Amino acid sequence: MSALIHLENVHFTYPNDSSLSKAVLTNIKLTIHAGEFVALIGANGSGKSTLAKLLNALLLPERGKVLIAGMDTREYGFHTLIRSQVGLVFQRPQNQIVATTVEEDTAFGPGNLGLEPAKIKARVNDALFRTGLAHYRQRSSFQLSAGETQRLALAGVLAMQPRCVIFDETTAMLDPIGREMVMAQIRDLNRQGITVILITHLMQEAAFAERVIVLHHGEIALDDSPSKVFSNNRDLPALGLDLPPATMAASKLIRYFPDLQPNPQSEETLLESLPGYSGEQSHSRSTKHSATSNQPIVSIEDLSFTYMAGTPLAQPALDHLNLQVDQGKVHALIGATGAGKSTILQHINGLYRPQSGRVLVAGLDTSDSRLDIMALRKKAALAFQQPEDQIFEQYIGDEIAYAPRHLGYQGRLEDIVRSAMQVAGLDFDEYKDRLTSTLSGGEKRKVALASILAIQADILLLDEPLSGLDPQASREFLRTMDDQKKAGRTILVSTHQYDEMLPLVDWVSTIHNGKDCLHGNSEFVFSQIETLEEIGLRAPLPARIAARLIQLGWPIIRDTATFTSLEHQLASLTSRGAV
Repeated sequence: MSALIHLENVHFTYPNDSSLSKAVLTNIKLTIHAGEFVALIGANGSGKSTLAKLLNALLLPERGKVLIAGMDTREYGFHTLIRSQVGLVFQRPQNQIVATTVEEDTAFGPGNLGLEPAKIKARVNDALFRTGLAHYRQRSSFQLSAGETQRLALAGVLAMQPRCVIFDETTAMLDPIGREMVMAQIRDLNRQGITVILITHLMQEAAFAERVIVLHHGEIALDDSPSKVFSNNRDLPALGLDLPPATMAASKLIRYFPDLQPNPQSEETLLESLPGYSGEQSHSRSTKHSATSNQPIVSIEDLSFTYMAGTPLAQPALDHLNLQVDQGKVHALIGATGAGKSTILQHINGLYRPQSGRVLVAGLDTSDSRLDIMALRKKAALAFQQPEDQIFEQYIGDEIAYAPRHLGYQGRLEDIVRSAMQVAGLDFDEYKDRLTSTLSGGEKRKVALASILAIQADILLLDEPLSGLDPQASREFLRTMDDQKKAGRTILVSTHQYDEMLPLVDWVSTIHNGKDCLHGNSEFVFSQIETLEEIGLRAPLPARIAARLIQLGWPIIRDTATFTSLEHQLASLTSRGAV
């Protein structure tokens, strides 16, 4: 294979930021050949997105050389050709949306190549079909959900037909089935000979690559096949990483099923390898589920809402929704991309007012024209799906002080900021004077979390809080949320990464077409595998393992959705010689 990308001793430091005393990338030596599928992983702030921008000539090396198909990125005359050969789907897809409709935006890139209209149309149709946006072609580009916007950014790149595509956390905002669809498209592109560089925090995605590169503090720590990289169990935690979910599940199950493959490539491979039951036959059973405590701190009654109502671009979001959130609980909103989850959170925070129905938050009626909006936001603080949307200040310390300062909080702001940063996992002395513009996606999410913690609200509204976080940061976030729950706070979280949230969640509402179509405790909801799939969701892996074991004759409780419950049952069964 010929070298498409070659880096020689590349060094990069962001200019004009005295807080970044260390280089973001140091002495990077790397060759990627045409047709390779490379996964680029590493902790938040390790330099992954910076490296991607160097490969696309959006950034230029401070020292060293970046060659794309032999072209030196430091030569300005090559930039247009380099960017047509190396497409980049940004971590924040809104930054590459340039036209008013989905179809026009997808056509923008190939249109600039001077192609004939018929060829442009063919490329646009193909790209929209591949990304599942064919039925959205006339929709406004600015009336899409975050996940749909990611698909549109991908469509725009695919329409260019580049030799290499870099995907920077492209699936981060998508629901599980949406992620699987995009990953299938990525693998299909690679089979067609296109070089793929996949930046991801999801180890199950990295496992599909033929080569995995691990960045750590701006240097290449590992560069090998997925099987070899993920066999370094002792090294991964120090690098801020984890095993793929299928491998982690196999490590839990192998004590009960000794013949199980310890490193399955995928979750499907693991499910297919589970053994049949040979013990005493008995029927699977279900557990009883208690209702909510009927002490709601948030109550949504018959709420309907339409974006751009009364215009040709009207888009229904919520349809006679009824939902309540109990005080002191962790309540998860799940649903396919565009189901209405973010719209619900924004109604609770008062960013939107009900068009019909009503929303009660800690006794405040958000449809009341006399509502004190500041009083509402002191009670219910919202961390946006895109943290950039709520970052206003130049420096991190000022950003976290912004809300308590404007809400009139008494006391020393520095103490409030220091405490919030500590809880969010940001060292005060290291980060307080750092420019917000230099943060990685995961670091921005931590700043957004610290900003709402500084408000000291009773209700935390979190929109996709795990998106963009590395595995270690995700674990730290979950510990933080557990501490907030123990402190008596109510947490309402919208998430596509509910596998990780599962141990923390008390109640789940499944949103579909703007309605709460399935709700209950997590064990009940996540064990409804067929119902979830009907509305575009994938049940967590332990629930699917339990369902597969039931198919194979194992007397597992039907409402099993966590590894803790599953292992407890397997330990009892296998101790009686069931395998």
